[in-house]
Amino acid sequence: MFETPVLIYLADMLSSFTRIESYAISVRIRRGVWRKFRFNDLDIRSLMSLCELVEDPYRFGLYKRIADICLFMLGLFPEYVERNYRYPLSGKVRPDVGRGPRINPAEYEKEGRRFYKMAAEHESARQLELEDVFRALHVNFQKAKKPLNFIAENYLKYKRQMLFG
Repeated sequence: MFETPVLIYLADMLSSFTRIESYAISVRIRRGVWRKFRFNDLDIRSLMSLCELVEDPYRFGLYKRIADICLFMLGLFPEYVERNYRYPLSGKVRPDVGRGPRINPAEYEKEGRRFYKMAAEHESARQLELEDVFRALHVNFQKAKKPLNFIAENYLKYKRQMLFG
């Protein structure tokens, strides 16, 4: 299904989610005016906003992390993504909560594919020899979810409720 470099990348990607960090940085809006920008490395919206603030050489890590979050959430916690988007009983879309529209599962996949492609095209991917890995994940995003879905169903079955309530 996947070559060894992709499998190694997926294992490394999974381990990156053992600890989630939150950050706050001050961003200069104009001379004498600064704004505090908060983000955490499991929130794709804040990371997407951060992409707009940083220069291109620093975007690679953000592209990679955003794509990884999309794959991680759809692979291990697809029911959370759906439940966060719409009410379980009625199926109606939940109202937006101040940070923009909610992200549905199809958008998670679209953004995951898009950001893996952007990571593959970034100069840092060529330097780190990860270009082919990110292209494979871009093209085969659905297939990359399957081993994660297997892990979720067989190893996290009863623990997932504890993580997301």
